[in-house]
Amino acid sequence: MSLQISRRGFLAGLGAGLAIAVLPKTGEAVPATTTPGNDGGFSPHALVHIAFDGTVTIICHRSEMGQGIRSSLPVLIADELGADPARILVRQAEGDKKYGDQNTDGSTSIRKPYDNYRKAGAAARQMLISAAATKWRVKPETCVLANHQISHPPTKRTLEIKDVVQAAAKLPVPKDPKPRPFAELTHVNDPDLPLLDGVAYVTGTATFGADVTLPGMVIAVIARPPVVGGKVAKYDKRKALAVKGVKDVIEMPVATKPWVFQPWGGIAVVADSTWAALAGRAALDITWDHGEHADYNSQAFREELLASVRAPGTAHRNVGNIDTAFASAAKTVEAEYVVPHLSHLQMEPLAALARVNPDGSAETWAPTQNPQANRSAVASFLGISEDKVKCNVTLLGGAFGRKSKSDFVIEAVYLAKQLKVPVRVQWTREDDVKHGYYNAVNAQRLRAALDAKGTVIGWHHRTAFTPIAATFTGITDTPTEGDLQQGVTDLALAVPNIRAEGCKAPAKTRVGWFRSVYNIFHSFAVGSFIDEIAHARGQDPLATWLELIGPDRKMSLADLGVAKLPNYGESLDKHPVDAGRLRNVLTKVAEMANWKQKQGRFLGLAAHRSFVAYTGVVIAVEPDPQRMFRISEAWIAMDAGTVVNQERVHSQMEGAVVMGISNVLYGGITMKHGMVEQSNFRDARVARMRDVPHVIHTHVVPSTAPPSGVGEPGTPPVGAALANAIFALTGKRLREVPLAKALKI
Repeated sequence: MSLQISRRGFLAGLGAGLAIAVLPKTGEAVPATTTPGNDGGFSPHALVHIAFDGTVTIICHRSEMGQGIRSSLPVLIADELGADPARILVRQAEGDKKYGDQNTDGSTSIRKPYDNYRKAGAAARQMLISAAATKWRVKPETCVLANHQISHPPTKRTLEIKDVVQAAAKLPVPKDPKPRPFAELTHVNDPDLPLLDGVAYVTGTATFGADVTLPGMVIAVIARPPVVGGKVAKYDKRKALAVKGVKDVIEMPVATKPWVFQPWGGIAVVADSTWAALAGRAALDITWDHGEHADYNSQAFREELLASVRAPGTAHRNVGNIDTAFASAAKTVEAEYVVPHLSHLQMEPLAALARVNPDGSAETWAPTQNPQANRSAVASFLGISEDKVKCNVTLLGGAFGRKSKSDFVIEAVYLAKQLKVPVRVQWTREDDVKHGYYNAVNAQRLRAALDAKGTVIGWHHRTAFTPIAATFTGITDTPTEGDLQQGVTDLALAVPNIRAEGCKAPAKTRVGWFRSVYNIFHSFAVGSFIDEIAHARGQDPLATWLELIGPDRKMSLADLGVAKLPNYGESLDKHPVDAGRLRNVLTKVAEMANWKQKQGRFLGLAAHRSFVAYTGVVIAVEPDPQRMFRISEAWIAMDAGTVVNQERVHSQMEGAVVMGISNVLYGGITMKHGMVEQSNFRDARVARMRDVPHVIHTHVVPSTAPPSGVGEPGTPPVGAALANAIFALTGKRLREVPLAKALKI
């Protein structure tokens, strides 16, 4: 007997079967588009509300895109407060300055506001304890709040939170609340914390951008210029309107420099369904005026960048005398590396819904990483004050930096204002690929000077890439200290002579933030080059890494040879460049992979510091008669300082390995005549099951250091580790991404 079941039916059944396993024990998760109501109680902090019935609501002001902030932030605040996780509501904040920085990027959601989160919980705890102490006529310091209950151990008296809420609400909010000792946080760093939205994910009830609907809503898709800065020369509106379901065809505003986050322009087709809108768009028969960037060709730009790094650039790091080192060298090692544009390729294509009301106010619903920026952009576009704009945040089906821009939201607002009805602008996968903000193309040239003993006495690094600032100014073509801190000027080296230079790379298209940003290509080049040095002098790569990093030490600006180091917005006192932590992740991941036992095994190693965290990666490959090699295992160790949610960190490391493999193996957006040549996963490839390791081993290094980034630091060293493993197997040194091009796979 055979059972006929649809794919959707299978997934629905699977979700039902898994639901019990992933039910959150941290309380109720409400849809990511809601905000707390005025149900009484008090708010000692913008992120905390305590109702008269004792229910604690934690406001998640950062966007959830799979990294787990909705499963982490509430645990930290609740632990600090002393709330029972089963009696917590987690609600998603809309865009509002009262919540502080809501921009979910740069691996900052725990790292930056960590102390503020703890103070939010501590303020509520102190107020509740003070109210109970007053009622009992005892000293507050003799009382304890845990599991939603205030107790006075000397007299064994207890009160529920609900018993003192009204009294606590009348007390002043502490100006400088004192957090608990870290050891008293009972759920933080628990390896078994659940994924709060897990049930919604697997049962299909989670609310993403395209899931929101409003009465009277229409759908729009847009034919955007294929070349950034282009515009419409002519089109056939009648053919589009002849498609059943198409309601209107509207010209979008033409984009002008600097690009910032404005829409690309083009023609919008509005319909009663997505399919009708797509059919109408296909019928437009547009002739484009491609504009000044129609001469952009990837191959020519590659040669331009290589020429740039073969000439002197602007020095940003100087230690000793590099010229003397190379003049006296017994041997030199040189290599050039090239990494193309990379596209975000997030699983959920962009979508935004907007409504402009008769009174001029506006409301949006979008999977945005930066709701405050969206709110400001909408207000500016409509010429109204921000208090007349409401920006609702849905769940994000991946983002990697693409959804920090407001262009897709402004498209919906523009059309909603024109049509006077709610409009959802829906992007397709092809739209995402062809109209993105890409990671910059990069070329690098590295040279090492070795003395007669093989010791590295000189390190010379040149890098050329268009800074993201060019998207905002239209004119910047040389990286700054803030750009080069990502793997160039913050690289821990114990080499007596160092020079690092930034070289010119003019803007040809829109570049933007991408997961790990410039660390992607800098780690690929540095990690590959250290492996090349090791083989040039016949030494084990791990030994070479450790020798180049040098002894454990916290490096000063003078040690690094830089005038300043932005350090991802962190002070060097709090988050120094710590050579010991970099060494430690290297030795730890090598131990995990049993690095010393390489006989018959083909391993590649790399490490990197980014977003003030430290990551080491080892990748093992094995021969494959069908496609030269396959990745058998991967090991990744991360020192991210104090960790709030172990499960999410392990998950992020696993995802980082997969994305890092995608980037280096298949990554590459190329342009011809200014137009993106790729369109979908068939040619903008990502790693599939056959490409990823059988097993990914992860390790979170125990640490008492302040929290570091997690979402981005795992990705950069993966590329070099894979390239080095392929070299170990084949003897072929691959210096240009995508590796698949040279491997013909």
